[in-house]
Amino acid sequence: MKQLDKKELKKRLDPLTYQVTQEKGTEAAFSGKYWDEHDPGYYHCMVCGQRLFNSDDKFESGSGWPSFDIALPGSTITQTDDSHGMHRTEVICSNCGSHLGHLFDDGPSETTGQRFCINSCALDLKKDGR
Repeated sequence: MKQLDKKELKKRLDPLTYQVTQEKGTEAAFSGKYWDEHDPGYYHCMVCGQRLFNSDDKFESGSGWPSFDIALPGSTITQTDDSHGMHRTEVICSNCGSHLGHLFDDGPSETTGQRFCINSCALDLKKDGR
């Protein structure tokens, strides 16, 4: 995994994006720019640019965060997150280790049954990558 310079990231990222991606924060529900986005394209990691999700795999979960039923192969890794008195599965970028959000087993897809609940500020939608 690529090592990132925290000092450089603090200069490059806005405070919320830094707090979410580097300090495992969460943006407020219904506040991010992509929770209600429907344009086609690919969602990339805001920190390193790695392609993470296809817009075809995005669905409306009602949670207030962008939700996907599958990530692009090899783009994310998961780890246990027992913070805040909860047992969850954290989703991180496999290239740079940035926190993206969490993975839940309550998605609508019969194929995966999963819901990648991802912070908008951790994503960058590239509409021209189709």
